[in-house]
Amino acid sequence: MTNIIFPRKEIEKEIPITKDIEEKISLFGTPLERLTQDELEIEVFPNRPDLISMQGFLRAFKSFLGKSSGLKKYNIKKPGKNCKVTIDKSVKPVRPYTACAIVKNLSLNNERIKEIIDLQEKLHLTVGRNRKKVAIGIYPLEKIKLPITYKALKPSEIKFQPLESQREMTALQILQRHPTGRKYAKLLKNYDKYPIFTDANSKILSMPPIINSHETGRITEKTKDVFIECSGHDFEILSKTLNIIVTTLAEMSGEIYQMILDYQKKKITPDLEPQKTSIKLENVNKLLGLNLKQQDLTKLLAKMGHYYKAPNVFSPAWRADILHEIDIIEDIAIAYGYQNFQPEIPQISTIGQESKESIIKNKIAEILTGLKMQEISTFHLIKPQEAKLMKMQKPIYVEDSKTDYKILRPNLTIPALRILSENIDSEYPQKVFELGIVFRADESQETGIKETDSLILALTPANFTEAKQHLDYLFSQLGLEYKLQETEETGFIPGRTGSILFKDKLIGYIGEAHPVTLKKLGLKMPAVLIEISLEEIYKAI
Repeated sequence: MTNIIFPRKEIEKEIPITKDIEEKISLFGTPLERLTQDELEIEVFPNRPDLISMQGFLRAFKSFLGKSSGLKKYNIKKPGKNCKVTIDKSVKPVRPYTACAIVKNLSLNNERIKEIIDLQEKLHLTVGRNRKKVAIGIYPLEKIKLPITYKALKPSEIKFQPLESQREMTALQILQRHPTGRKYAKLLKNYDKYPIFTDANSKILSMPPIINSHETGRITEKTKDVFIECSGHDFEILSKTLNIIVTTLAEMSGEIYQMILDYQKKKITPDLEPQKTSIKLENVNKLLGLNLKQQDLTKLLAKMGHYYKAPNVFSPAWRADILHEIDIIEDIAIAYGYQNFQPEIPQISTIGQESKESIIKNKIAEILTGLKMQEISTFHLIKPQEAKLMKMQKPIYVEDSKTDYKILRPNLTIPALRILSENIDSEYPQKVFELGIVFRADESQETGIKETDSLILALTPANFTEAKQHLDYLFSQLGLEYKLQETEETGFIPGRTGSILFKDKLIGYIGEAHPVTLKKLGLKMPAVLIEISLEEIYKAI
């Protein structure tokens, strides 16, 4: 979540702010945090980055009010001469994708420049996850000669004057001495080459995701045309981010021009074609408890900026949150108005009480927090490369996944190792645990998948002996006994790995992670993991 402040006078040029409008701002899903004579502050949730700019908010809110409802279209022009970005294969290991555009005929002043910079930084913080997923560069086109090249070079081969610096610096000097370089240096850690954008004169524009060039990376009031690039690891996310930026600039009177991206297979961005999602009226009414008709959906979806032609909904290309039918139904609920739903008491008689499984899990969590362990909660899905690292057999893929996470996790070991690898610069020792669901194929189940509860403990730096002390304490506090038997597990050191037996049944393992596993994950310290299936423990307590 992020709070955005807009100048009140600019908002009121489009929408006079009355008591009714104040209420509708919150009902739209952007809680009104503060309203003064000069400013309006709202809270924008992470699923709606298109509302971060004043232009984006006004576009969506006016549609919600019925002032300009329906699917908005922007005129987009084909790539001009030399409007091309060549993506060199050298960027593939470090930051493989970019999405680019040109916007011309802007009329900028100090206020609008500030809005553009604020939008860029808010997108870095939210969608970009502090530039890890998306880094954005906006450049004055008059200082650049097209076409553009996106490539990676060794740090010693990169030298330019970074933004807010008085002299040229090498890539390593930027990461070590420049304030912005030091802040984001971890994003290029462990890479032997760094990505850069250069123009036709081999002039360096930027070193994403770190910093722009001082010469070409600053827009001013004299800037009329801009070149925009978004770089990262997921082309779909980059495209959505670019769409948000270019449509915001189009609301500032800019004209959008596409660019050719020369990968092995050419792409053209930005693509503002509406995205299509199929919905069923019966699903809408069942989920919302309403009795809507097709014509009702047409009106309600238009209020949220969509176009409906049964059974398909066509949504704006800058809506990054539309992934599934349920997202469309949520928009229908907002347009209908949560204040208009009539609460009903279910016609059932039940007695509520905590399940035995929950009581046991709470007890385990209490014991482990007493050992100064920190509880974590990770995604139910893992990435294909994580499954490959642990040599996972017959992974269960999620159909049509919209993210990098595509496989149902078979254990908690994989996500626990991910958490450790993502926190290598945090304070040590690190001692974490998770109680969560894992999945395995089982034809006896209606869905073909069996879900069970599992427990993982991960300690670093640590050894087998220290981990076993934690295991002994946990079982003693639960009033249970277990046995260990030497075994081998993928990704762990032979001779330092054991099977955990409970009532002569295999329920888990304990082991030290293999140095090869640690190296692949970038882990600096030895790590020990314990994973236990809780099914037999539930039966015993």
